[in-house]
Amino acid sequence: MRLLYDVDYVLSRMEEDRIVDRVGCRYPINFDSYEGGSWPAFLLDLLPTGAARDAWLKMLGIKDDASSWWQLLRFATGNPPGNLRIAGAAVEPKEHPGFEKKKIVEKNVDFIEYAEANGALVAGASDVQGQAPKFLLMEDHKGHWHAEGAIPEDQAKCHWLVKFPRGKTEADRLVLRNEAPYYEVARAFGLRTAAPLEYEDGALFVRRFDRRVTQGGVERFGLESMASICGISEFGIRGSHNKACKMIRRYTTEPHKEILEYIKRDILNVALRNTDNHGRNTAFLKFPSGEVVLSPLFDFAPMFKDPEGIARAYRWDAEGEKEIGLPDWGRVAEDLEKETDLNSEDLRNWFADCALEVERLPEIMICCGVEESLFDDLLGRIRQIAQKLKEACSPQ
Repeated sequence: MRLLYDVDYVLSRMEEDRIVDRVGCRYPINFDSYEGGSWPAFLLDLLPTGAARDAWLKMLGIKDDASSWWQLLRFATGNPPGNLRIAGAAVEPKEHPGFEKKKIVEKNVDFIEYAEANGALVAGASDVQGQAPKFLLMEDHKGHWHAEGAIPEDQAKCHWLVKFPRGKTEADRLVLRNEAPYYEVARAFGLRTAAPLEYEDGALFVRRFDRRVTQGGVERFGLESMASICGISEFGIRGSHNKACKMIRRYTTEPHKEILEYIKRDILNVALRNTDNHGRNTAFLKFPSGEVVLSPLFDFAPMFKDPEGIARAYRWDAEGEKEIGLPDWGRVAEDLEKETDLNSEDLRNWFADCALEVERLPEIMICCGVEESLFDDLLGRIRQIAQKLKEACSPQ
């Protein structure tokens, strides 16, 4: 791999070298030649995965091996999330009346064919190549739905991600049905969230937070996955929460605030058993102002119910998580003081406050509409995590 910035781009931006203007956090704007033995990790954020990858491979008539990445990069990256594009993959808008929402909910054959042909199918459900279809769609001012980038921007009213169940079992439907109420639990828990999710007859509609429709057109915000920021140039690799916190400290505008947000997300993940916490389910959002923050929470669901069994991908290092899914928060506090300069005593006290919030989760879940069938599997874990947080106040 050899990566260089365009000379004119460097001349106009090198003095400030804002993170939002970089292709990735790890690549300062200069005249250097970045070289390595693998692709720069930010490019993997652009590549389709899961069901979308399968569709593109079929469309391009190529096999799924190492050589396919280059072809996918060339042709399948015209409208990925975020603000990066491969110029040659851009698709010109086409005249099309669009589809009514009910056709999408029904997964109408005409809609599926249109969406695949226009590159709207973007991903599987997880970083381990899950096969749930996800579509990036635009809603126009008439209430018709189109593939992302398939209509002129002045016609765009709202941008959406639409998800369907990973499989055909009741457990698959249970997971998707409860993603919207789980999201409201996260909001009540004090996490950074975006617009409420909308579930309708087996389809989940998610308003996108990396787009803003303005009078001047569509504004695209930078979006970079934690996997990319940690330099992971492979799919399906287990990651480190400790390293993620170091990257948050290095690159975000308000590191202390963002690290606490990140830790609190993991507290809720382990309490409500969202095991699908891989490095592409967390991202940095980069604004034109130069502000860099963790994006709103996304892909937060009761994944412990997934029939395929989704393993917890990001964990705390060493003694911080000897038992998977049950972190030793006191040890986490000690490690983070060494690695991020957070005060361990302050962090321990903060964990005690979080314990009280975790204890209220059953009440919050009822208010938010989480299905009762999940409670039997969660109540014991919630009590366990609350106790673990309280124990963090005891010196090691």
